[in-house]
Amino acid sequence: MSRKIDPNWESMAENYQVPEWFQDGKIGVWMHWGIPSSIDENRADDGSHYGRRMYGDKDYDARNEPDRKRTAKLTEWHTERYGKPSEFGYEKFIPNFKAEKFNANEIVKFVKSCGARFIMPVATHHDNFDMYDSFFPYNSVKMGPKKDILREWKDAAQEHNLKFGVSTHLYWSPRFFRTARKFQKEGTPEWEFFNMDYDSFEFASQKSWNEHWYKRCWDLIDKYDPDMFNNDSPYPTIKTGDGIGVKLFSDYLNRDLKENNGNQTTVLSFKNTKENKAAFTYNLERGMFGEQQKYPWIWATDLSGSWFYRKKSFTKMSLDVLIGNAIDAISKNGVVMINIALKGDGTIPENQVKMLSDFGEFVKINNEGIYNTRPWKVYGEGPLKIVTKRAGENLKKFSEKDIRITTNEGNLYAFVLATPTEDVLIKTLNKGGLLNKKIKEIKLLGSNEKVNWCQEKDGLVIKNNFKKLPNQPAICFKIVLK
Repeated sequence: MSRKIDPNWESMAENYQVPEWFQDGKIGVWMHWGIPSSIDENRADDGSHYGRRMYGDKDYDARNEPDRKRTAKLTEWHTERYGKPSEFGYEKFIPNFKAEKFNANEIVKFVKSCGARFIMPVATHHDNFDMYDSFFPYNSVKMGPKKDILREWKDAAQEHNLKFGVSTHLYWSPRFFRTARKFQKEGTPEWEFFNMDYDSFEFASQKSWNEHWYKRCWDLIDKYDPDMFNNDSPYPTIKTGDGIGVKLFSDYLNRDLKENNGNQTTVLSFKNTKENKAAFTYNLERGMFGEQQKYPWIWATDLSGSWFYRKKSFTKMSLDVLIGNAIDAISKNGVVMINIALKGDGTIPENQVKMLSDFGEFVKINNEGIYNTRPWKVYGEGPLKIVTKRAGENLKKFSEKDIRITTNEGNLYAFVLATPTEDVLIKTLNKGGLLNKKIKEIKLLGSNEKVNWCQEKDGLVIKNNFKKLPNQPAICFKIVLK
């Protein structure tokens, strides 16, 4: 092996390399699915944290007053529907999670048809339940579905030639069940499930918890050999867990390097961190960047509106905005990851099937400007300015003046993020400007019509004299250069 990564951020930043398959693939699907998916679909708003909010607002670390009220309302709903939390705890939902209609092969086949080139199911959420055959007793093989869910996902991904990632949200678990602690009794099976041996406030610096977290994560990596490992937390870092977090991350990468003659083939991602972003792939969950980024990053969004399935929850993002945001991210060196929230039985809700299918139709027509592309000199132009922000993705519609540009094999791809009603003017590609090569021809993806154009000092003008434009929220022009 030509190189080895030391367990520190400096070595990680110096050696981490994003594999080509990830930069080329551009589109992945995240799957949030587990115990919460099987709770009454008509439940009150739980913000995807039912197990955290069902035990009342006392001891609950509310972000603000509306958050506290939401928690109180959910506790009231739970009590009326199932009984007092002291009598019907979160663990009693596990038998309801049966996954009786789950067919990983059909789902992976479907998401691939919609443009996905990798999948990333949640292996463990904050609720401490493993969706795989783990050494921890609360898992999907011993309880609930009685299936190795993760193994089925991986087998299906391999069958359809997709890369396979895993996402662990385990680190927050002691905090997640803080409000449940008052109802637990020592010596019961639930004692372990609710992390009672760990401090719900100081767990990040508690050696026993960090060691437990490492063992659970390494068990996951060792058994399922994922192409991508996503840690849903900025921790543990050097300042927490005595460096055990960066040890796991470097161990994961070194394992890959050893198996592949010193070539990195895996992706390591996580969010909310202030560490050097050269050391990993940044997962900007429900957030966006205003400018191009030096390193590839992930724009993670959600079709369900709540990460986990709930009937009354819907995404606020329309299809045209989803497409515009996806192209915006790709033009800024991003990779798109779209979450689908399965029902408890293992099927995808119809509204999510429809939106992902429609997204896939756009990708099929415009795939040449998406897959295998890289950012150009600038991301584009237009009046809609995206603000760099986490948990603040754009919900505004793009206009025909909003242009995003990608490049591949010496060609440019200019996306017009709304149906043009007049001639298209791309100021960025003006004569004597950033484009220092001559244009040979321009083609409209999804159409055989001739494209008439002229390059002027004010910009590249594409005449809108088409008989028929592709029936999509956005269109893409392939600009062939000499």
